[in-house]
Formats: sequence, C-alpha cells, structure tokens
Amino acid sequence: MTREQLEHAIRAACAVSGDTELLVFGSQAILGTFPEAPEDLRASIEVDVQAKNLSDRTDFIDGALGELSQFHATHGFYVHGVSIDSATLPIGWENRTVAISSLQGTKGNIGHCLEAHDLAVSKLVANREKDRAFVTTLLVEKLIDGEMLMARVEALPVSAERRESIRRWVRLTLEDLV
Repeated sequence: MTREQLEHAIRAACAVSGDTELLVFGSQAILGTFPEAPEDLRASIEVDVQAKNLSDRTDFIDGALGELSQFHATHGFYVHGVSIDSATLPIGWENRTVAISSLQGTKGNIGHCLEAHDLAVSKLVANREKDRAFVTTLLVEKLIDGEMLMARVEALPVSAERRESIRRWVRLTLEDLV
C-alpha cells in the first residue's frame, strides 16, 4: 500500500460512514508517521479503520469497501471496518496519533493513525509471526526506538506475565540487532 492509497481509503471510508474522522490502526497506520516506509512494512493490501465519531457506522465501511468488495476488485486493496477495541493499545495512545489530512487526497477528512511505537506494541500483543517480523523491521530500519518501545510495553493493559513475555522478546531482539 502507498500513502496515496491510504488517503484514498480514508476518503472512501469517510464517505461511506458519514464521519469526517477515522482511527487507522492496522499495519498500514505506519504510513501516517512514515509516508515512504520500507516496502516490507507496506506489504498489506488491507487498512483497518474505525469511524471515530460515528463508530456504530464502522460496519458500513467493511460492507462497502471490505475484502472481496467491488472497491477491492477495482483498487487492489480494501478497507476493513473494525472496532479499534480489537487491538490492545498502550494507555494514552489517543494523544499520540498522527493525523493524515489533505484537500486532494482525503478531501479534508482526517485519518488518525497510530503512532509507530503504539502500533509496534499492538503488533507484539497480537504475537503473530508477521507481526513480530513487522516490529523487527521497524527496529532494523531505526524507525522506532528500543527504549521508547519498552516504555510503551509498560503502558499496556495486559497481565504481568504477558507484559514480561513481550519485554523478553524486545530485549532479545534488540540484543540480536547489536
């Protein structure tokens, strides 16, 4: 996915939902902070969003723009309308989002993308191989800072055992990168 495609997704999802703001929280939220992110980080053809002010209309987004929709067939990517509650995020994430808005690309609508460290820890909570690879790439490319990542892990609303497991993964990964 490209930044232009993300802006198109924001524009289309806002039109479908009737909202002027979205929360963008899947892997493609990285394009908020890093519009020219490495290709490995932009591999997904899906963008996860929730209507910010009209969250009850998020299902409309998935129905009109989701996987196997006409939008997907036409543009080669799709918009997954899903509740942000499906992601486990560190406390305070709402205050760190990165806004994407332009007159041409988003038609003035706003996509509030997760900040890169918040996105990374949400991926580590999910703990899928592709998510760990995503975070490793963020670290290798120096797009996120190890100390800040650890601080965000501490702000996760998860059990102490889960937090320690994530900390251990981050420590070992950082050691491997030295």
